[in-house]
Amino acid sequence: MKFYFGRIGLLCLLLTLLYTQLPAQVSLVGQLRTRTELRDGYSNLTPYGSRPAAFTSQRTRLTVGYKWSRINFNVAVQDVRVWGQDASTINAADGNRLMVHEAWAELVLINSADSTLKFKPIQNLSLKLGRQELVYDDVRLLGNLDWLQQGRRFDAALLKAQHHGWALDLGVGFNQNTDAFGVVGTGYTPANAPTSALSTKNVSLAIPGGFLPTTGKGGAPVVANAVSTNGQNQQFKAFQMAYLTRKFNNTKFSALLFKDDFSKYRIDSLGSVTTGYVYGRRYDVPGVNSRLTYGAMLTGQQAVSGIKTGQVLWQAFGYLQSGKDRDGLRIRKAYHYGANVTFQKGPLSVSPGYEVLSGTNAATAKPGETGRFDPLYGTPHKHWGYMDYFYVGTGSPVGGLKDGFLKFKYTGKRLTTGLDVHYFALAATTYNKLPDASAGAVLPAKLGMEYDFIAAYSLNKFTTLEAGYALMKGTNTLEYTKQSTMNQKDKLGTWAYLMINIRPVF
Repeated sequence: MKFYFGRIGLLCLLLTLLYTQLPAQVSLVGQLRTRTELRDGYSNLTPYGSRPAAFTSQRTRLTVGYKWSRINFNVAVQDVRVWGQDASTINAADGNRLMVHEAWAELVLINSADSTLKFKPIQNLSLKLGRQELVYDDVRLLGNLDWLQQGRRFDAALLKAQHHGWALDLGVGFNQNTDAFGVVGTGYTPANAPTSALSTKNVSLAIPGGFLPTTGKGGAPVVANAVSTNGQNQQFKAFQMAYLTRKFNNTKFSALLFKDDFSKYRIDSLGSVTTGYVYGRRYDVPGVNSRLTYGAMLTGQQAVSGIKTGQVLWQAFGYLQSGKDRDGLRIRKAYHYGANVTFQKGPLSVSPGYEVLSGTNAATAKPGETGRFDPLYGTPHKHWGYMDYFYVGTGSPVGGLKDGFLKFKYTGKRLTTGLDVHYFALAATTYNKLPDASAGAVLPAKLGMEYDFIAAYSLNKFTTLEAGYALMKGTNTLEYTKQSTMNQKDKLGTWAYLMINIRPVF
């Protein structure tokens, strides 16, 4: 018994000494986010007479963190599902949606505040490795896409440096399908590809490995007008990035250089005249198509004289793209720019703004070229309407996008409400190529008006209740540029949701 208590005492002493010498912080954060949605024209206009869709989705996430002066460690495990998607009793063939959302470690290489580290030319330097979120600026180009239950993460390495107010992040990622024996080369078939496709004779054919099916003969895209890499299955083969930022008084400057590489492919087919054909992309071509995105953003705030609680916040940005897109088209004069300002007094604010994402001009476009700007891996839901009509999984107009908006917001102690109004239009000339249209007929630029209303109420420090309602008043131009039809879809789209977000800190 004495020996037993002696061992316990020794263990307690060692732990006390360890804690004294190596102070650390351990965190455990949970999340249960349940969202019920009623969709009737969400993300795409629906056919006349169609019935609304209703469902409830859920994200369950548990995040464990460990922080010490020399290392940070973080693991987030999540389960994403739709209520009823799995039977109450399932078998092994049904699979599961349990996944690791994040799993990274950040090793502190240099810290000028640590007297045991003698290197002083750089104040802070760390290396972050593993599966992680990339969240920069206003998540316009790089974000965690947190609105989606599954979110977004990257397998990457980040070298992060800080010195006298400047911060520089250098990042790289390299994707591969497998580490199996016998695999040669570094060709990469994009992850999350469709697992089946229909032939021209409605006969399903087996699809071999390394073959990504398309919807039409000759290599038509899986999603019509799918401009953006947001929400698509064309994941990059590799990326390299540099992000530089510095704050000057009340103004923040940031610059981004992001290069993503996409595996080249060739169009191939399977089957015969009797069995039908399946057309798709075979990723066995050496080399990559490389795209370069670069630009800068300025944000700032200024107190308004004579108004005790008033202030003005502003933002301006501009980005360019060059190189080749994922399909090998040469990018010509692709750009994204915009500005907005927020006038705030007490709990009330109003924010007018305008931005443009370039598109391909049908009047001047040359074969093998594109003028469309792709907003990379950001969070479209935050910027281009809550109904997600643009730069998401359902694609976006080839002619680009102009967005003029006016946002109103009330922020109380517990209640927050907002009303956003968007005017959407094409950014470039787009022709009407339907059989009944005259040659050279140009589509009207207006795509539609969207109205988004949200209200969020904090029930307690761990729980938030949120509700939203949105309405899209679309045009024939919206229908045509998104779905290649006219006068076949209901031009009024609506969407409503009710969400409860429970996030306890254990």
